[in-house]
Amino acid sequence: MTTSAQAKGRAPEVRLSADEARRLALRAQGLLGAPDRRGGARGVLRRLGAVQLDTISVLARSHELVPYARLGAVGRAEVEAAYWTPRPAGAPTTHPHGFEYWSHAACVLPIEEWPHFAFRRRAFQARGHRWHVMEDAERSCAAVRDRLKAEGPLTATELGGAKNGGEWYDWSETKIAVEWLLDTGEVVCTERRGWKRVYDLAERAVPDALFHDDLDDTECVRRLVAQAGAAMGVATRADLADYHRLKAEQVDAVLEGTGLVPVEVEGWSRPAWADPAALAAPVRGRHRTALLSPFDSLIWDRPRTERIFGFTHRLEAYTPKAKRVHGYFAMPLLTGGRLAGRVDPGREGRTLVARQVSLDGAKAVEPMARALREAAEWVGCDSVRIERCDDARLAAALVAALD
Repeated sequence: MTTSAQAKGRAPEVRLSADEARRLALRAQGLLGAPDRRGGARGVLRRLGAVQLDTISVLARSHELVPYARLGAVGRAEVEAAYWTPRPAGAPTTHPHGFEYWSHAACVLPIEEWPHFAFRRRAFQARGHRWHVMEDAERSCAAVRDRLKAEGPLTATELGGAKNGGEWYDWSETKIAVEWLLDTGEVVCTERRGWKRVYDLAERAVPDALFHDDLDDTECVRRLVAQAGAAMGVATRADLADYHRLKAEQVDAVLEGTGLVPVEVEGWSRPAWADPAALAAPVRGRHRTALLSPFDSLIWDRPRTERIFGFTHRLEAYTPKAKRVHGYFAMPLLTGGRLAGRVDPGREGRTLVARQVSLDGAKAVEPMARALREAAEWVGCDSVRIERCDDARLAAALVAALD
């Protein structure tokens, strides 16, 4: 299938080297240049447009690791406050800064993006059900609405129980109902409490100016593609589609209206588009050195990661232990604008344990040591132990660098 730019005969307006494209991507993701400390974790959320959530917690949960990679040792309380706004029952309404919804996956999104996902809420509504089917949808949904209206924000457990007692996916009728109402926009997750979603009526939680589904599907997708382009700096059509998990034909239909500029990137076999603001500003500044969550938006798209960084990375948490190559939750090392190694971390008391380390040569030793020390301090550890490294010479150098 041809892209919309090709179909309309638009030639690339700019030619970028592979290095220029890589630097544009890093800056767009907040990993090149001075950290936006004034904007803090909330600024990171707005810049990225989506921060993926996941249940795995090693050093910290993934949504905490994302601002940490960009800002350094940002406090966890600040991260939580940037994403969610706790409101005890009976307290005055305080609108949240973010909400949870289906974007790249289950993500926390800036509250300003609520109108942009109207197309997805309508699609859920048109389908009529999620993968769980309720026995009495009308009664169950009405019961959830009534409880939230009368009592304020509640967890699924507080609403009557999340599970039936079987496997993790054996949800109760109440849990199915409240998740369906979240899918279709009547309910919003306003915070997490003990990692449990806290649900509230969207009409009460979402600011009045944003609480509408006035945008048609085309305009919703256009805005999301433009946002994805700005968050990535430069991207192919597949990249743009993957960011918020859109269909290729949806991207094709709106590309011309996004303002993104057709570009040609050295070594990329597909046409690409760049954010015009990114092209207009010089790309300079200090590169971050940090360990990245496998769910970080810089690297969550594996083909894009290989294309930009020449780095193959896979999450092996769900791979049988005997078949893992790099470990349960291997975190790539970003340094000097490159991905130069990875580490599978763990914690034993106040020791950060590097269960498995791989390094791309001697130049990666000092950055890995620095990243491990900083991560250890951030999570309250006072020492680092290297358990295994795939190169004995580099392992010895890393141990020495940590002393």
